[in-house]
Amino acid sequence: MTYYITPHRHMHNRMAQRMMSYANEFESTRDYQLSLNVQGNDDEFILSALVPGMKAEDLNIQVLENVVTITGEYKENEGEYLMQELPQGTFRRSLRLPTAVNAEKVDAKIVNGILTVKLPKVESAKPRTIKVEAK
Repeated sequence: MTYYITPHRHMHNRMAQRMMSYANEFESTRDYQLSLNVQGNDDEFILSALVPGMKAEDLNIQVLENVVTITGEYKENEGEYLMQELPQGTFRRSLRLPTAVNAEKVDAKIVNGILTVKLPKVESAKPRTIKVEAK
C-alpha cells in the first residue's frame, strides 16, 4: 500500500522526498504498477494516472474513508512481437490520503489516456479561518 504525505509548502524538497520514500510501501501487483501523481488543495485531492488504451469500464475505483483503490486490466494482445513494452495484465493500486474524503462526490474521468480522479475532502478536514478579536 502506498501512503501519501502532504509536505508543508515551505518544506525543503529533499526533506519532502525523504518523507515520501520513508512512507512508501508498494502493494504487490500482478503484472503492472500504476504510477500516480497526487495534488492537493484546501478542498480536494486530485489523482492523475496514465492509462493508455483503457476505457472507463476497464477500471474500478473504490473509496473507503481515506483509502483510494484503483484496479484494472490491460487485455493481452494475441500474436508474436519483436519487442513488447506496452502494459498488459491486471493491476491494483491503493493510496492512503492524509485526510478523509467524501466518497459520494468523487469524480473520475479518462481523457486522452489520462485518468483524473477528484476526491473532495470532508468538511471537517478542510481548513477553517478563525478570526481573532482584539479587546
